[in-house]
Amino acid sequence: MGLGLLGRGVGDARYLASQGAELIVSDLKSKEDLVTSVEALSSFPNITFVLGEHRLEDFQDRDFILKAAGVPLDSIYIDEARKAGVPIKMSASWFKELSGIPLIGITGTRGKSTVTHMLHDILSAAGGKILLGGNVRGVSTLALLEEATPEHTALFELDSWQLQGFGEDRMSPELSLFTTFYPDHLSYYKDDIDAYLADKANIFLYQKPSDTLILGEQMALTVIDKYENQIASKVQVAGEKTLPEGLELLVPGEHNRYDAALALAAARALGVDDSISVKALEAFLGIPGRLELVALKDGVSFYNDTNSTTPEATIVALHALAEEGGARINLILGGHDKGLEMKNLLELIGESTKHVSLLAGSGTDRITESLPDAPIFDSLEEAVTDARSHAEPGDTVLLSPAFASFGMFTNEYDRGDQFTAIVKGL
Repeated sequence: MGLGLLGRGVGDARYLASQGAELIVSDLKSKEDLVTSVEALSSFPNITFVLGEHRLEDFQDRDFILKAAGVPLDSIYIDEARKAGVPIKMSASWFKELSGIPLIGITGTRGKSTVTHMLHDILSAAGGKILLGGNVRGVSTLALLEEATPEHTALFELDSWQLQGFGEDRMSPELSLFTTFYPDHLSYYKDDIDAYLADKANIFLYQKPSDTLILGEQMALTVIDKYENQIASKVQVAGEKTLPEGLELLVPGEHNRYDAALALAAARALGVDDSISVKALEAFLGIPGRLELVALKDGVSFYNDTNSTTPEATIVALHALAEEGGARINLILGGHDKGLEMKNLLELIGESTKHVSLLAGSGTDRITESLPDAPIFDSLEEAVTDARSHAEPGDTVLLSPAFASFGMFTNEYDRGDQFTAIVKGL
């Protein structure tokens, strides 16, 4: 249920088909919208496509339903499967169930991707056999079953949707990290932030006393206050103050030091020597789409921060660049509304940016009164051209949208890829 265009659904379907499963692949998007994904699976005669719709009958007579992230909580099709007694699976938790190997799970509103990749670099440097998956672009989590051996450890970035699968199967990773917690996805959770936290909480709710939970200090009290009596595992709290003195990162911003502290805490819990961890952290170059320096053109720095889909994330980006020397920032902002509070971001924009170029969208409509001088564009290329026209040597052009990408783009990765291509073509 849900094929998508990021490659994860395609990989899961390919793996299951290669194992001989008889598959129905159902997606509300049309065949035309999903053409690249459909073509990638066209060689399998045991796949039937139902596109542009879901059919209730397809959810009644199956051995399993593999549900993609983001399927609505009140989906009538999932309800139909439950009534028919069909087990609901999600790829990350199903991998854990089938592989039986140890799992490190990392979640949080912000920082989970960076912590995951920092820890991956540390564990790889320490000689570990690591399978990287979960919410990782282009990686099919189920296909990792082909590589998994008892000597492997899985390292998964897990968003709130994927953690629904862990709740469904009543299990949690042996080592769990919870980085930060801010309002997000409120349109999906119908403005119920406790429901959002409840999905996230599946990362620790089913841990055993021998397991470990590492909480970032930003949100530790939130979890402890609400779930203290339901946490069975050992709990550690980590933040920047736990970093070794003198550690220097290549990636800018206090938020990256915070993320490094969490990665280091996890490495320590796994018995990795600090000397290995520090060397890996100091060599870490960042990940695409998260305050990624993609070009320096005529003295102007261009940063791709497309994965900043919340106001808090864009605030972090603005602060990080200010820390790097108070760069004059020409900000590209806007997109699809997620129902989040924008007041703090809008105040900071007034204080810290030189020029703002807006991308059209329902979220943008909500903030235009606060940014009356900011032009609105229906294409990213026009927005980049506008931002570049206001930039002088020493300035920064920053794509940090603070909103979702729906409408103008296939997803946030598409938005970032387009930005990088446009910048490199200037």
